[in-house]
Amino acid sequence: MRVTFNELAERELNDAAQYYEQEQPGLGTALIAEVRRCTAAIAEHPESGPIVLGAIRRRLCQRFPYGLLYTVSGSELRILAVMNLKRRPGYWVGRT
Repeated sequence: MRVTFNELAERELNDAAQYYEQEQPGLGTALIAEVRRCTAAIAEHPESGPIVLGAIRRRLCQRFPYGLLYTVSGSELRILAVMNLKRRPGYWVGRT
């Protein structure tokens, strides 16, 4: 399955990793590894995430307060947001 990230989702991941890395060396790398693990799990079972809105699904990360919001279209997995679960909930609506 081909995986793509919305530009804003990629920025969210990079910003979060940079923040965690400043808090504790190695923690940013751990966040990126967790997002990769979640992305691989989604690619294996794309229908497993609960539907959040329309065709958008969510997968929660372990160890970090983040969720991946995604859509599946044919053989493409599109990550729409790397959402901080403690942030305002609907900020990502409208992304493709």
